[in-house]
Amino acid sequence: MDTMYSIVGFFVSGGVFMYPILLVLAFGLAIGIERYVTLTLVTKKNQKVWEDVQPLLSRGDFEGARKLTEGDDATISQVLSMGLSLQGAVRRREDIEIAMEESMMEIVPRLEKRTPYVALAASIATLLGLLGTIMGLIQAFTAVANANPAEKADLLSASISVAMNTTAFGLIVAIPLLIVHAILTSKTGDIVDSLEMATVKTLNVFSKRAKRQLEIAA
Repeated sequence: MDTMYSIVGFFVSGGVFMYPILLVLAFGLAIGIERYVTLTLVTKKNQKVWEDVQPLLSRGDFEGARKLTEGDDATISQVLSMGLSLQGAVRRREDIEIAMEESMMEIVPRLEKRTPYVALAASIATLLGLLGTIMGLIQAFTAVANANPAEKADLLSASISVAMNTTAFGLIVAIPLLIVHAILTSKTGDIVDSLEMATVKTLNVFSKRAKRQLEIAA
């Protein structure tokens, strides 16, 4: 209970700038949670699709792989479907690779969507904390100027202590948000890497199948 009173006292004594910092925290966490859940679901869907598609590709069952990925909303299905739709119709590996990269270029921005706002919220929280402290110091020095000389030292130290609360709260908000941003960026990077890995493996299967067909024809 004493801890709760201390937290409430710390917040209230920080002044009006504590409230916008609190709103920034809520905004950043809301985006962070939404992005984390979304990216986690994307990762699980991609893993499930790749586990089903890889055996079909290894056996050369491109038609089965095409049916499995066609119309599926997983990001890896969209990339593989683009390549599988051109397999057999296009001879050059580069043409299929370009088409799959084009699909990747459409997917990556969706994965990164709103993530930069978390870092922006961290920066805003820090700046609001500094601004609150500066405004508090201005008010403190103004009040001290008209105070009794014997009370100036005590009044000034108390006012500065209160003014620093906004900077402290701004940093308390900013640090977790930066950690959340780093986690989201890492998860996004892992998904992009897995898509690139699946693209390369699929292209290698296409190349091996084309080479084998040329050897048979020869």
